[in-house]
Amino acid sequence: MIGLISATAAGAAARDRLAAAWPDRTRVYDGPVADAVRRAFAECEQLVCFLATGAVVRIVAPLLADKASDPGVVCVDEAGRFAVSLAGGHGGGANALAREVGEVLGAEPVVTTATDAVDLPGLDTLGLPVEGDVAAVSRALLDGEPVALRAEVAWPLPPLPVAAEGAYTIRVTDRLVEAAAREVVLRPPSLVVGVGASSGVPAEEVLELVGSALREAGLSARSLAALTTVDAKAEEPGVVEAARRLGVPLVTYPAAELSGVEVPNPSDAPLAAVGTPSVAEASALLRGGELLVPKRKSQRADGTPAMATCAVVRRPGRGRLAVVGLGPGARDLLTPRARAELRRAAVLVGLDQYVDQIRDLLRPGTRVLESGLGAEEERARTAVEEARKGQAVALIGSGDAGVYAMASPALAEASDDIDVIGVPGVTAALAAAAILGAPLGHDHVSISLSDLHTPWEVIERRVRAAAEADIVVTFYNPRSRGRDWQLPKALAILAEHRAPGTPVGVVRNASRPDESSRLTTLGALDPATVDMMTVVTVGNTATRDIAGRMVTPRGYRWQTAQEGAK
Repeated sequence: MIGLISATAAGAAARDRLAAAWPDRTRVYDGPVADAVRRAFAECEQLVCFLATGAVVRIVAPLLADKASDPGVVCVDEAGRFAVSLAGGHGGGANALAREVGEVLGAEPVVTTATDAVDLPGLDTLGLPVEGDVAAVSRALLDGEPVALRAEVAWPLPPLPVAAEGAYTIRVTDRLVEAAAREVVLRPPSLVVGVGASSGVPAEEVLELVGSALREAGLSARSLAALTTVDAKAEEPGVVEAARRLGVPLVTYPAAELSGVEVPNPSDAPLAAVGTPSVAEASALLRGGELLVPKRKSQRADGTPAMATCAVVRRPGRGRLAVVGLGPGARDLLTPRARAELRRAAVLVGLDQYVDQIRDLLRPGTRVLESGLGAEEERARTAVEEARKGQAVALIGSGDAGVYAMASPALAEASDDIDVIGVPGVTAALAAAAILGAPLGHDHVSISLSDLHTPWEVIERRVRAAAEADIVVTFYNPRSRGRDWQLPKALAILAEHRAPGTPVGVVRNASRPDESSRLTTLGALDPATVDMMTVVTVGNTATRDIAGRMVTPRGYRWQTAQEGAK
């Protein structure tokens, strides 16, 4: 929860705007300001104070205890010009909160954390548990001193200015080791513990078994990613509670699926009880990995039979491929999620002209692999190969990456050994539609007229189907110097089913500085005025030119009634 505190009418107005934008995230604190700040500090994860920074410093200074647990504090000035990350920049999330507040209120976020100021990922913001001398290693990175990366477990990290050797070290490991001097240890979630349990097993017995298995194997509980078991134990209270207290998900699998996993220690007991000869080992191994701790049983002080078994598996680090849609070109149509993925990527793969659009958004050290037109399959293969090496990769495309862009070839190359994240973007059809009016208000279809990868016979069949079904059509790749007859042919097919006066919208370079658009008709459109940077939207029989805007009614009933009343 975010506590909101203000002292003046102007502050209250800005406070209320934030509360309206985030009704489920915020709580307004009234009363004397100092008391309100203290109450919010004790009750909330973050604070936004519409107060002078000096006043907030004096109030919260006696309350500060530990940057890892203190709430993040953001101050907004009286005029709403600045959102200042005052305390808890990383641990409390104040830096990110200042940026969010800035977006809502139109304020400039002010972040003075050294790593953020120079666009370096904070070691305590990577989403992994961190141990050791974070301050010293971060300072070394900032000062340009050589910092070695020792990745005992491969894990996709954002770009970091690391070297092969150095006096400082970033160690990525799930081993139970103490951080050395000048070292930071990052704990990747690489360990999975499979659990078998009898009905009524106490949570304490499961916890003791899991903890001892990890300790004796020299493994860190902070790298635990999940507990796994059979579906029949999905609601076993002791197992559910153990997962809750460990702070990890409980993942369950059908017995039939587990029974197909080859394990070193099968048993008749679970086969009779739940239908599989192995629960602990099989559930941990089902998604692959290395068995570090074979099945072991819990030890009960009273000598009664064990009620729990466990096995520990290290799953290999999975590379991460984000397929990112950049939108139609305008920077303000690039989504926040796309921005975040670009900044997270250690490797960027894309068409050179698209890379140029967003190069300034990349973190220093991002490796850029760019190529020219016509190399789509090569880029897709490259992105997947880099992800398979354990890298965090962003593969970019214009518009939405899944629409005539890079998602299809990339996913055709990818298998289930990497994580794939799709990041939607604003398509050219949508950008053009917003400029034209509301041409896509009813059923619509997009068709590419490029026959470089699709035979014309297939394209023509699709155009005829859309024409006969009276669907609004947006043509991508309508005409180039080497393909000048496809658009006239497609328009002629539509003209067999639509009147010459059917509205047609033509938009070139939608959302870009040299954007141009015009509204014409099916009978009047000159295909020679169209090129590859253009999308052409042809209305259906209900589409109208209303006050110079292309409108397809959402439903046809109101239009029929309107025309009948004329």
